[in-house]
Amino acid sequence: MTESPPTNGVDFHCHLDLYPNHEAAIARAEAANIYTLTVTTTPKAWARNLELTRSTRFVRAALGLHPQLVAERAGELALWERHLSETRYVGEVGLDAGPRFYKSFEHQKRVFRTILERCSDAGGKILTVHSVRSAPTVLDMIEQHLPQHRGTVVLHWFTGSKRDMQRAAALGCYFSVNAEMTRSDRGRILVTEMPLDRILTETDGPFTQMQGRPAEPADVRLTVASIADVRKMATSTVSDSVRKNLQTLLKA
Repeated sequence: MTESPPTNGVDFHCHLDLYPNHEAAIARAEAANIYTLTVTTTPKAWARNLELTRSTRFVRAALGLHPQLVAERAGELALWERHLSETRYVGEVGLDAGPRFYKSFEHQKRVFRTILERCSDAGGKILTVHSVRSAPTVLDMIEQHLPQHRGTVVLHWFTGSKRDMQRAAALGCYFSVNAEMTRSDRGRILVTEMPLDRILTETDGPFTQMQGRPAEPADVRLTVASIADVRKMATSTVSDSVRKNLQTLLKA
């Protein structure tokens, strides 16, 4: 059981090791008091991420094997398994059935199944999961291989259907929302209808832009404002809910 320190916000999915200066990006998140989950895309990146976040108060590192890299990096799955005991956080993992990556989809599923099974065996892991054009399959696999009492999934930048979203919530999943999601009609509908007690905020920086530059953890204040605008709520209500949701997640 873990509690988060008092924060100025939550960035539950960010790639700090992909900024030009990894250490400086971590330092900025720390200075801003943003509870930040910095994800990795390959197990070979894990050691450095762990080293830089071992003593941070607000920044946590997640052990990942990105589905878009499975075609060339699946051989690192054994390395991922060896490192799993070193962290509670897993990500970025999942499936991507988009046109560029569909040819590796069956291989992605084999890797994702192993990840879910190892997380279930370990218990208590928190996973940040990619589900591009694959939400029903991702949810099927979560249901089959990661029982709710054995771990918790946070669906990152969720773009599934309303029915998928409702099913995910019933499976105990959370949703990490970024400002980009509120810029499309479909995204706004999803953000409006997500259970408020399952919403976390994210930037997915540096893959998103904020005011013409790569988004950083401190920019989650703008994400909160975007969610509040879409849901017609006070920003303080959304911000308080996100902090409470993080505490609930970490206590699971």
